[in-house]
Amino acid sequence: MPKFLAGIALALFALTVRGVEPAEIRVVLETSRGEIELALDPIHAPATTANFLRYVATGLYDQGVFHRTVTPDNQPDKKIRIEVIQAGIDPNRTKLDGPPIALERTRDTGLKHRDGTISMARDGPDTATSDFFICLGAQPELDFGGLRNPDGQGFAAFGHVIRGLEVVRAIQKAPAEGQSLKPPVKILRARRL
Repeated sequence: MPKFLAGIALALFALTVRGVEPAEIRVVLETSRGEIELALDPIHAPATTANFLRYVATGLYDQGVFHRTVTPDNQPDKKIRIEVIQAGIDPNRTKLDGPPIALERTRDTGLKHRDGTISMARDGPDTATSDFFICLGAQPELDFGGLRNPDGQGFAAFGHVIRGLEVVRAIQKAPAEGQSLKPPVKILRARRL
């Protein structure tokens, strides 16, 4: 784990041990379709939350995009179907993407992929960097032990939408070619409240 993330995770752990639980952390994504307000969970997913907040703090999600929509109709080769929208940092700044982080499995965090859950996108375990997704409806196949990925490790859920789920649904229904949103939906700004 990078020193920056380890330091934040250690500080959150120290607060918890002393009986001081930091409040959930709020972030607003201002998109071209409207605002999405997130409540992040630094207690149960400290490293993943710290990773996401690093991208918010450095402004890398500003001018980022929601670039992918996954619907029941656009995954013909998948036995296990899911519904999510996926976003990432500003495509012109991908060279600034950070190192991969360790996967905080839902088995360990107790968090689940429910309607409005925010989670980190990944290929293999311990490969998540900046791309994240938001669930539409319950997606238990994305939890540890789920069958969406052959490795069964699931994805790192770290918070949920508390306002703007209608914006998430509108993004999912935006024009797409396959799973690629055409054009992508802009994240104008990401800011911590």
